[in-house]
Amino acid sequence: MEFLPTLWFILIGVLWIGYLFLEGFDLGVGMLMKLFARNDRQRRLLLNTIGPVWDGNEVWLLTAGGATFAAFPHWYASLFSALYIPLTLVLIGLIFRAVAIEYRGKSHRESSRNLWDWALAGGSFVAAFGVGAMLALTTTGLPLNANGDRVGGAFAWLNGYAVLGGLAVVGFCLVHALAFVMLKTDGETRIRARKLLSMWLLVGLAPMAVWALIVVARSGEVLPWIAVAIAVVGAVSAWLMVRRNKEGLAFTFLGLFLVAGAASIFWAAYPVVLPSTIDAAFNLTVENASSSPYTLQLMSIVAAFGVPLVLAYQGWTYWVFRKRIVERNIPEAHAVEPIVNVLHKVK
Repeated sequence: MEFLPTLWFILIGVLWIGYLFLEGFDLGVGMLMKLFARNDRQRRLLLNTIGPVWDGNEVWLLTAGGATFAAFPHWYASLFSALYIPLTLVLIGLIFRAVAIEYRGKSHRESSRNLWDWALAGGSFVAAFGVGAMLALTTTGLPLNANGDRVGGAFAWLNGYAVLGGLAVVGFCLVHALAFVMLKTDGETRIRARKLLSMWLLVGLAPMAVWALIVVARSGEVLPWIAVAIAVVGAVSAWLMVRRNKEGLAFTFLGLFLVAGAASIFWAAYPVVLPSTIDAAFNLTVENASSSPYTLQLMSIVAAFGVPLVLAYQGWTYWVFRKRIVERNIPEAHAVEPIVNVLHKVK
């Protein structure tokens, strides 16, 4: 295999892992707004845990999609056209989510805040499920013909693998969010998050583990099983660390599970970037789906300078906002008087 297409296949895999790790707890916190928080103050506490970082984390999704478009245009074209409906739903979910985060604090009525809470929770669920379905189908296959076009109706993509991938990402996001809430909060919220994570961690990770096992078993390769074994160790270790109240290690081992599990999937899929369920001869690979060598060379030069800067800046952001927040420090919600009324009083 040629070096540059393989390199960019690895880099795109890294971008997706980075997105799932960073945006994972963002999406999970959004879903926890309705599944975990008991009152308005707790919901505001959850929002404050992701407030400084959520929009920066979403950049990883744009970067992963943009890198796929530039490095593997045939992969991008076949995947995004075949999954036009679910990816449109993902986009709508992200829009609802972003608007809800920005507008919730500007609503003065409980009914309005409740509406935005549902928009945030629902948008987070749709986005997580859709991304998971897309990634699962990328590794298990779509009905593509020799031209890379989808065969079948608008819902030809909807199968058991898509549902499994969606549940895998939703489950990981939820347990990852609970681990993040443990790290970022204190008091009752921290205790409840630890208790729930201890109960549901292995259950939440099970769909992703099944997805990895299916892809690796179908590949017939031996080496990806090493990554699977590391992922299992990461999941069990994370559960043990939660039970022992070692929250930082629990969060770290969850990351190890994600990295190793995703690596096993990409490793087993290589060199195929998008399998065809109609005929293996129609598979898109790192060679027949990639851009020209000149394009990949130019992208590699830009990435060599840009990626370290982005990582450094994002790391600095997390360091600045590393302190825990407590529910009692969240002030009471208050209404801001419209500027028109203020000017009227001044006159």
